Amino acid sequence: MIFEKQLNEIEPKEIVKGFKARFVHTDTMTVSFWEVEAGASLPLHHHINEQVSHIVEGEFEMTIDGKTKIYTSGSIMVIPPNIEHSGKAITPCKILDIFNPAREDYK
Repeated sequence: MIFEKQLNEIEPKEIVKGFKARFVHTDTMTVSFWEVEAGASLPLHHHINEQVSHIVEGEFEMTIDGKTKIYTSGSIMVIPPNIEHSGKAITPCKILDIFNPAREDYK
């Protein structure tokens, strides 16, 4: 499957209040381009997907497996499957997430 679009052509979806993403899905992964409002919180959760997160812009506080840290532009985190994590945008943020396998709940 070949997919070609401009990012702004993909309709954003608000998954959690203050977290809007544009999604690209393949058979094996989901790529999420998030725009997060300052102060927006992501509740503690886990999923079967391995997750790679990249803070493109802003400051984002994450708790991963019980450890809390503030991540800034350029930070990359790898979250293994079934590890609890949560987050809060300190400033407006742009975040890139890649999930494997694909996130069926985001389709």
